[in-house]
Amino acid sequence: MSMTDPISDMLTRIRNGQKAKKVSVSMPASRLKMSIARVLADEGYVMDVSTTDEAEPKRTMTVTLKYHQGVPVIERIDRASRPGLRLYAGSADIPKVQAGLGVAIVSTSNGVMTDRQARAQGHGGEILCFVS
Repeated sequence: MSMTDPISDMLTRIRNGQKAKKVSVSMPASRLKMSIARVLADEGYVMDVSTTDEAEPKRTMTVTLKYHQGVPVIERIDRASRPGLRLYAGSADIPKVQAGLGVAIVSTSNGVMTDRQARAQGHGGEILCFVS
């Protein structure tokens, strides 16, 4: 059975893993999901991201979750653009999450990056998710 929205599945696995106080969550890997997870790691929302070898039939990605005094660092993680309604914005129109305290992850022609990086480089693109 094919999955219609793998990014939403990834975000839900992270959300559910944090509610269950898991150390890490695993999921099928893809280049786009790896890019999103790397942005989350660079911004300090997760500890680490790793993948299994490509020799296996299905690559898996493991995201090590991050907690501060027993409370998940990610307070909220929501999907913005979805298969039924894509959400695109120019560099000037990319929304700020919680007045700049959160992060919007944007897929641009130069790769997946945060809203701040996209604005600074003058790139617009598809707004994948909001994290705070």
